[in-house]
Amino acid sequence: MTSTGETPLCVGVFGLLGSGNLGNDGSLEAVLGYLRAAHPTAAVDALCGGPEVVASRYRIPATRLHWYRGEYRTASRAGAIAAKGLGKLVDAVRTAAWVRRHDVVIVPGMGVLEATLPLRPWGFPYALFLLCAYGRLFGTRVALVGVGAAPIGDRATRALVRWSARLATYRSYRDTQSRAALREMGVDTTRDEVYPDLAFALPTPREWGIPRSEPVGELAEGPSTTPGPVCVGVMDFHGGNDDRARAEEIHRRYLDGTTRFVRALVEDGRPVRLLTGDACDASVVTAILDAVDSPLVTATEARSLADLMKETAAADAVVATRYHNLICALKVGTPTLALSYAAKSDALMDRMGLGAYCHSAREVDADRLLQQFRALEQRSAELRRTLAERNLVAARQLDHQFTALTRAVFRTNDHTHAHAHALREAP
Repeated sequence: MTSTGETPLCVGVFGLLGSGNLGNDGSLEAVLGYLRAAHPTAAVDALCGGPEVVASRYRIPATRLHWYRGEYRTASRAGAIAAKGLGKLVDAVRTAAWVRRHDVVIVPGMGVLEATLPLRPWGFPYALFLLCAYGRLFGTRVALVGVGAAPIGDRATRALVRWSARLATYRSYRDTQSRAALREMGVDTTRDEVYPDLAFALPTPREWGIPRSEPVGELAEGPSTTPGPVCVGVMDFHGGNDDRARAEEIHRRYLDGTTRFVRALVEDGRPVRLLTGDACDASVVTAILDAVDSPLVTATEARSLADLMKETAAADAVVATRYHNLICALKVGTPTLALSYAAKSDALMDRMGLGAYCHSAREVDADRLLQQFRALEQRSAELRRTLAERNLVAARQLDHQFTALTRAVFRTNDHTHAHAHALREAP
């Protein structure tokens, strides 16, 4: 009970959170910051991929998203296939019980309405559909906040995504391409808004009181004689959902081109710091360290977007693949070049004024990438000023995002709120 005697709102957060993807966890952290500031009396818990991590790191109760722990492993044996099938039935019951207990459920950011990476319809798309369908059934407001979307070729996945979006109470997107993709799938997006990615709401090293490293080159007092560090963010990239037949070829080209680029930087005397954004990226780091045997190449095991921001703030420039590696670098104002694997990366770079500095992750040409990188560094001072301006705009837009979210789904003293509590107490 609150001090006024009212029952506090019960708010859930939902998604592949705590599963090793730093971008997903950064979106969660941003939403939790909003909830604690704007709705401090709300009781918050999670239905997520890594409940142990979420509970220990963010201090909220957390429940496993899937009953079957091997949900995202390929099932080839009869026993595993049967367990997955049973898991779908069990998850339907578990999700219903969890949704029923809540007034509001927030899906914080993430590319939940896209298939730019390999994805099966009966995996997360099915889980999201269950959430949104039960939300509509039980009167629980489901908010898809700052999510990503993209055209989907697979009919079953597209249908699940379309119905999930239609059944949600509130939708907002991290770029205009996402909203357009939902519209093309037959969803009415007339009232849906576009805002910067939720990670732009996170504090930066400067806001923590940690000064960034002194700029070098044309930003310093006179020319620099020591080349500064470069962060290279890598990814275990095998193409998207429609590239399964070419997955190994795409990965081989990506790894070869990125390795050659790192080697070229080392030959120029540049210290290189390898970054990741998901636990699965470690294999790419290992392959590059083995191929480029130099003390100038080091790697970090970042555990959060805060760690990534510290690393990118200390660099002269960043070249990165993962979407939230890019966000971290752009947010701290470091000139950045994107190894782009999806339209969302191109949209982000364009929003931040660096649209000219994108290179396809599917066709990494080390020589051309090096030319683009040198052009980026020549405009370093100008690009830092541009990023500072764009970050101020992003912060204001996210303030509007959270205000809009409060108005849309945190209505108090209404029939829906009373109905939800009545449902939670029903036998």
